Amino acid sequence: MLLFLAVALVVALAALAGCSRAPAEELFAAGGVPEAPGSTLQVNVPPPPFSDGVFPCSSCHDPELKVNTKQRKLKVAHQEIELKHGTEARWCLDCHDPADRDQLHLASGEKIPFEESYRLCGQCHGEKFRDWRAGVHGRRTGNWDGEKQYLLCVHCHNSHAPRFAPIKPESAPVPPRRTESPAGGAER
Repeated sequence: MLLFLAVALVVALAALAGCSRAPAEELFAAGGVPEAPGSTLQVNVPPPPFSDGVFPCSSCHDPELKVNTKQRKLKVAHQEIELKHGTEARWCLDCHDPADRDQLHLASGEKIPFEESYRLCGQCHGEKFRDWRAGVHGRRTGNWDGEKQYLLCVHCHNSHAPRFAPIKPESAPVPPRRTESPAGGAER
């Protein structure tokens, strides 16, 4: 038992000695998804699942027209979108860049492509972002110590109404019955 504890302590200290001490802001700003000390992993994501005919947004949103930044219910286009995502305080231009509709923007004003939307989501949903980076939330495929591919938040969640609809739980499984064995004893 003592030997086990000594080995566990050595392993834990070795792991801590190699940990990166870079602030989370630096890792986040670099767009990196830190996996292990010294990792050079780049975030590899498939394209976002746009609805047919909606991207690039600039095909309809003329960048030369003045943008109405007033929060309102849309009446000319996108009426099918019902915002159920922080509805009291949020609206379209909190995430979509008003000057370049083919980009999103962070709270700092930095423009980001839709392929980096995880950075935008992570600003408000930090705990989920942390879990996503670690491969606990969402889906990540690839090699344990090599290239990985992440799914974006929008591959599972509707960005305008991210909460999943409730589902009815299935009934409990039927427990197995005990049967008699040919020798006369109880068998499972």
